[in-house]
Amino acid sequence: MYLRRVFRASCWQGAGIPRPAPCAAPGSVRGRRSGLCPYKAVIFDVNGVLLPAPYKVAADWEVQNCIPAGTIQKAVLAGGENSPSLKYTRGELTTVEFLQEFGQQCFEIANVSVPVDSFLLNLIRNEMIKQLPIMAEAVQCIRAEGLKAAVLSNNFCLLNEESFLPLDRKQFDVIVESCRTGIFKPDPRIYKLCLERLGVQPQESIFLDDISQNLKAAAQLGIKTVKVDDTEVALKELETSLGFPLQGFVPYTCSVRPTMGIPKDRLQKYLENVLSGQATGPLMLRQFGHGESTRTYYVKFGDSSLVLKKESSNRLLPAGPAVAKEYRVLKALSEAGVPVPTVLALCEDRSTLGTPFFLMEHCAGQVYRDVSLPGLQPSQRRAIYAAMSQVLSRIHSVDLRAAKLEDYGEHGNYIQQQVQTWTKQYRAMETHVIPAMERLIEWLPLHFPESQRMTVVHGDFRLDNLIFHPERPEVLAVLGWKLSTLGDPISDVANNCMAYFLPPHFDTLRGLRKCDLGRLGIPTAEEYSQMYWDRMGVERPENWNFYMAFAFFRLAVMLQGLHRRSLTGHARPAPGESCREHAEFVADLAWDFAIKEGFRVFNSLPATKPFIRPYSTWARLGPLLTRSYVTQPHPRAAHAPKVPLIVPPTSLLGTAQGLYCKLERAMDVQWGHQISRHRWTPHSLLEKSKVTVQSWLGSVTALVSWARARASLPHASWHCRDRGSFLPTWTAAVTPLGELQGRRQTCTLVPKAARLCSSPGRSSLGERSGAQVPSRASVVCLAHAQDTQLRTQQLAVVPGKEPGLAIRGSQH
Repeated sequence: MYLRRVFRASCWQGAGIPRPAPCAAPGSVRGRRSGLCPYKAVIFDVNGVLLPAPYKVAADWEVQNCIPAGTIQKAVLAGGENSPSLKYTRGELTTVEFLQEFGQQCFEIANVSVPVDSFLLNLIRNEMIKQLPIMAEAVQCIRAEGLKAAVLSNNFCLLNEESFLPLDRKQFDVIVESCRTGIFKPDPRIYKLCLERLGVQPQESIFLDDISQNLKAAAQLGIKTVKVDDTEVALKELETSLGFPLQGFVPYTCSVRPTMGIPKDRLQKYLENVLSGQATGPLMLRQFGHGESTRTYYVKFGDSSLVLKKESSNRLLPAGPAVAKEYRVLKALSEAGVPVPTVLALCEDRSTLGTPFFLMEHCAGQVYRDVSLPGLQPSQRRAIYAAMSQVLSRIHSVDLRAAKLEDYGEHGNYIQQQVQTWTKQYRAMETHVIPAMERLIEWLPLHFPESQRMTVVHGDFRLDNLIFHPERPEVLAVLGWKLSTLGDPISDVANNCMAYFLPPHFDTLRGLRKCDLGRLGIPTAEEYSQMYWDRMGVERPENWNFYMAFAFFRLAVMLQGLHRRSLTGHARPAPGESCREHAEFVADLAWDFAIKEGFRVFNSLPATKPFIRPYSTWARLGPLLTRSYVTQPHPRAAHAPKVPLIVPPTSLLGTAQGLYCKLERAMDVQWGHQISRHRWTPHSLLEKSKVTVQSWLGSVTALVSWARARASLPHASWHCRDRGSFLPTWTAAVTPLGELQGRRQTCTLVPKAARLCSSPGRSSLGERSGAQVPSRASVVCLAHAQDTQLRTQQLAVVPGKEPGLAIRGSQH
């Protein structure tokens, strides 16, 4: 129970209550600076730990109300197992009954009427609602390091049946309240419940409390314990166990990691020269993010709050601009009116900190990590997205000549260079075959934009790279310029729109997929991009899907790089996060957009172009009783198809749709086998399929033999589609089905040139001379004898990701 627990705390030592001996912590402690921190969670008690102890409030209240000193304390501690406080803790008394019995007990002690309800109200309204600032900062530092924070409280319910817990619940990952669970400390079950919700083992957690009985129960389970008699002393002990400081918290920062430290003495000397003695005092360092190619630090020197960005000697990712180049663009954009941090100085002398670095002013504000903007009103969310679109258009509207940025990057062919760079990076980081990436690597170079504008491009423009004003939808600064250069601005827009297609639980870049955007007040992807087109005064590009495919392709490469580094120990994914699965998921998204772009190009082909050319195949006896085959154009004119050329698999009839699904699965198996190291060994499933096909061919042979007996002319005809000038060279392979005397034949058309096919066994949509066609369609044409009039429908299925493609032919 709340009262019993808080009044039995060590804060009553001055009243003569002996201080219990602290419990010994099991096991040794390894600080983070001597290795990885062995702890994953810190569990806090509330009263006397996170909140002040109530003894001063009780003493002051007794003086103000002329109550004998120590009355409240004696009433809380008296009664043993049948005390009102303990009975209330066990749920044997309601709140009203507890107040009545506790007031009666106080009256028996003081021999005067004691308004206990007034005392509790004063306790709640005053001292107990003020969380200790030093503990609040410690909780923030703990969570900034990636550890979880939990509250484990023997609290009570108010008269309205609401729990009394005057804390900011958002600061904690887990909150376990005894009034909700019906379990109270020191019952071991409540500790196990807290550990279960945290998802950690007992030896991976630390528990802070000021009551020895509670600490002993936790220690018996294997939990590391810290006795809180003095808050500052307890925090020092906690710092030693965790291995990082619990003071000096700055939003979006963590303590400097051991392998990324910088010499403070040389930095302080440099700052004294740069700031010309304007700042004096102790130097404090913290670190932003988890960058590898560049490292960013928060520097507090006297009254000055600065940000230091320096190069790293170990670059595992594609290197963006050097810090000197980033310093230059920030300075130029600031003068051009783009909201960026104000740069102060550039140091290229490696003797100072080992690598070049530059200083800029720290910009305090709000950074939104979640693109769904929880906690805001719908109108505020829309205003935030409008402000983001506006600042992107300002970046792309900078006059390169006036800003002296004409040589900031190479002119032209930005997309081509980017695809080459990220393809090389993917090959260097490849750990396993991702089929969608293989297809994209072949597909992207065939679909480069014919023309590209040239502006300053950010390279990583997204919501969490913007600092907003804390009270209004205004962008104060744009961060993350390490990938900036001169290039195609549409790539920035596509990169900014990726969040619309990623799921909310995607840890790498949280998205809005399947979110109710109308209810949230967030514009759709089309509405948001249209904001940009309207501000720039341009039309939405026709090949927008290509840019989206490229954006997701690049993100997939980054995720693959993160997966590769996690395997080598250079990076550790968050719990429950799989960089490998994320890379594959994003690659599939990129391929989906590639298919959509293929549909667009294919549908844009002129309708008047003839798509069908009829042919005839004849079989005749040669001079030596051998059979010869000849294929020649049919004399009749070409005709246009009466059915749509392209239909999605969902529009096919049941049987055809089932065949499509089976073929897609078979192609997936074939493709995976062909790119594996066992590709020279026949696949068991494919061998089984061959046996099935041979059995099926036997049935067909019997059917055709029956048709042969009734047929009078050894003539068979078939049709295939010729795409004209935009098709690669095609070859026809004609295979007789047994001794059929040429009456029944199967013709499979495959592209001789593989440039339109992303990989063997996979289909894609390619583009040559402004057109796209399916690149690996198999057309099976069963000819018929004139007298049987056997009718079949040609069906060419192009398997792939949704929406897929099917090509219909004429019936004959």
